Amino acid sequence: MVPHLTTALTGPINELEQRILESLPAIERWFRLEWMEHTPPFYSAVDVRNAGFKLAPVDCDLFPMHFNSLTPEMMPLAVQASMAAIEKICPEARNLLLIADRQTHSSFYLSHLQRLIQIFTQAGLNVRVAAVDEMMGGPVTLDLPDGSHIKLEPLLRQRGRLGLKDFDPCTILLNNDLSRGTPRVLEHVYEQYLLPPVHAGWGLRRKSKHFEAYEELAKKFAKLLGMDPWLINPSFGHCGQVRLDRADGLEGVKDQVDAQLTKVRRKYKEYGINERPFVVVKADNGTQGLGLATVRDPRELDDMDGPVRRRMRAVNDGRQVNEVIVQEGVPTYERLNDAVAEPVVYTIDRYVVGGFYRIHAERGMDENLNAPGSVFVPLAFETAAQLPKPGARPGASVPNRFYMYGVIARLSMLAAAYELEVTDPEAEVYD
Repeated sequence: MVPHLTTALTGPINELEQRILESLPAIERWFRLEWMEHTPPFYSAVDVRNAGFKLAPVDCDLFPMHFNSLTPEMMPLAVQASMAAIEKICPEARNLLLIADRQTHSSFYLSHLQRLIQIFTQAGLNVRVAAVDEMMGGPVTLDLPDGSHIKLEPLLRQRGRLGLKDFDPCTILLNNDLSRGTPRVLEHVYEQYLLPPVHAGWGLRRKSKHFEAYEELAKKFAKLLGMDPWLINPSFGHCGQVRLDRADGLEGVKDQVDAQLTKVRRKYKEYGINERPFVVVKADNGTQGLGLATVRDPRELDDMDGPVRRRMRAVNDGRQVNEVIVQEGVPTYERLNDAVAEPVVYTIDRYVVGGFYRIHAERGMDENLNAPGSVFVPLAFETAAQLPKPGARPGASVPNRFYMYGVIARLSMLAAAYELEVTDPEAEVYD
């Protein structure tokens, strides 16, 4: 089952699809050369929005969950991509330690961990699961919905190495987004490979840095294809010194909202798009779809108890919002059973390994779908993301649409590689 587009404004997207297919050899060569110079994030999940007139990523998660939402048919690609990643990082690797998030009370999250364990076990690694919890006295056995179990063990640090009581890993894979900051036990890990690096965690990472890198790449990619980069790039502005507790604490945000809405109106007029533009105000280090608000008029920010300020306050772990990005809103015109849908594309190393559609029956085409009540519909990205059908009529081929989504996701993944290089606190700086 594939969502259908409910808009007739498919001209620019159909043209984009045609250009991508015609340029396939050049695109794949371009990516290949980029990966010779840059290291991909170990894994990622990219939220993509298809407006019919624009196709763009709106988020890139470097600690992806929901691997259990991928179909079993996607496992071979995930295993092969994991093998390729491990061979580059630590060819002699035998043991992998998976550090779990705090959501171990969630059966859905445990099923996700189970899928990760399956992937890396089939990639030839001994896998154990640890928790960063100083109050944890010993191993805990957690039950899964299918009747199986996962053993969660307290993380130990001995003589500068991370591991378990009887387990010394070469590689440590973080599945904890570090939104509370970097625990001391994870600081200054030099003798082992820590993936992703701690500066990819939301305690240090900023969305503005990611979309700066993506904007740069979108321009390069658009030049390669001879097209307008706006068709694949959501414009944005950054705003610091936000004060949600003061009536005048969002003046800078209001200015950015007005500036971004003006830009979008100009592009809508250029492309003959008869839609009312909107922007999304996001916490710059937000996570799990929290701290987001849709805004169509700067005056919506004036109400101290209004819906915009309430949504911006809802950030994970009770952290206060003091920096935001104001991002061009990209509506999603895809529908599945009359519910709005957006594709989420999963990658390991530099490969697209699968994806699903996030569906939310109670949200609109201009709202965040990563919210309670969303469901996931896995789709056959495992072949379509890499095997388009040249010659098919634009807009009519599911494999071509998925290949297009995979290209956009890889652009976002490459932007994450740029971002992590620039923000690496241990990188050497040359004058």
